[in-house]
Amino acid sequence: MKRILIANRGEIALRALRTIQEMGKEAVVVYSTADKDALYVKYADASICIGPARSSDSYLNIPAIISAAQISESDAIFPGYGFLSENQTFVEICEKENIKFIGPNLSAMALMSDKSKAKSFMKRAGVPVVPGSDGALKDVAEAEKLADEMGYPVILKAAAGGGGRGMRVVHKKEDLEKNFWSAESEALSAFGDGTMYIEKYIQNPRHIEVQIIGDEYGNVIHVGERDCSMQRRHQKLIEESPATILDDKTRQNLHQTAIKAAKSIGYAGAGTFEFLYDSCSNEFYFIEMNTRLQVEHCVSEMVSGIDIVEWMIRVAEGEKLPNQDDIKFRGHSIECRITAEDPKSFTPNPGKITKCITPNGRNVRFDSHIYEGYSVPPYYDSMIGKLIVHADDRNKAIAKMKVALNELIIGGIKTTRNFHLNMMENEDFITNNYDTNYLVKH
Repeated sequence: MKRILIANRGEIALRALRTIQEMGKEAVVVYSTADKDALYVKYADASICIGPARSSDSYLNIPAIISAAQISESDAIFPGYGFLSENQTFVEICEKENIKFIGPNLSAMALMSDKSKAKSFMKRAGVPVVPGSDGALKDVAEAEKLADEMGYPVILKAAAGGGGRGMRVVHKKEDLEKNFWSAESEALSAFGDGTMYIEKYIQNPRHIEVQIIGDEYGNVIHVGERDCSMQRRHQKLIEESPATILDDKTRQNLHQTAIKAAKSIGYAGAGTFEFLYDSCSNEFYFIEMNTRLQVEHCVSEMVSGIDIVEWMIRVAEGEKLPNQDDIKFRGHSIECRITAEDPKSFTPNPGKITKCITPNGRNVRFDSHIYEGYSVPPYYDSMIGKLIVHADDRNKAIAKMKVALNELIIGGIKTTRNFHLNMMENEDFITNNYDTNYLVKH
């Protein structure tokens, strides 16, 4: 590959661009009219406008992106996360047009895209799953029957869901039907698919995920695990690696389970297996696989010293992965997602950035596309950057993050910086005494 088109925007476009250019390749970016002043547009070897601000007219516009790849004579497309990163039609068209899609093959993506089917497959492969429906629900009556058998609380999930949409926790029988229709309606609106399934709701769980990379020769390695339990409405806010709540035996078992699961579907590329961990029983359960790069991949890079985007490209070029023993894990890394939102209400707050001072120092990383004078558009996800730190252990990483957050100054708009500062001083966070429901309770 000599030239790679990045079919995304924001911080991930700039982050991918850096790796592509460091590898001696040319980086082509696409952009909407709302992103014409973005940094990655300035730094790219070539940039192509693909439409107006609305995602459906630009970053989700498959013909425009394919045309951009052809016009720029790009050999491959790097999808990042979100947008078209898990769109099977897009992958098919890339294959048809002889453009390499830097991601998994179509069969693996299709299998994992439907969460109910993925769960059934993983169950047959011997991967522990949360008790629930075996595939999609036929109707409300079946949901009620299964809920009675499992016992409340239960959680209704959209098979094509993501980002917390199409999900409802139900604590009592009389609330199930209205939540079923509400979740189905939300799923239809968000994904065009109202297929639902049901699971036993694990109370007070931790959200632990394993980063894996597979190659085209059947090899799979893990790049450690991440604890993503600090969430709001199923959206991750703070991520860290390793998950210090796990003992060594459970951690090793989790890694091997993820590798076994990836091999069972012939997975090639970077992907993430997500699990719920019940600290009371010391059991973990598969919930889904993301067949793409994750926002929080940076903490895995910090503790392992490898560039995951680089290995996605190298695998796509047909290169073999290193041996698992060649990857050495060191220290602890924490990531805070910085969003253009009111830190109290999490209401989006787009606008012009009048001041921008980013933190520096040893093992401090700020992945962002913003700068002083940049206007955060109101059309897309509100994340404007990721602040990542690395230190010898978790306590030192928290202390380093606190210093880095204090150094981060973004003026003109409201951001979640102060929320993260408060969390770095929160006794429950510091002592690792929290779960995915912590923010709801507090």
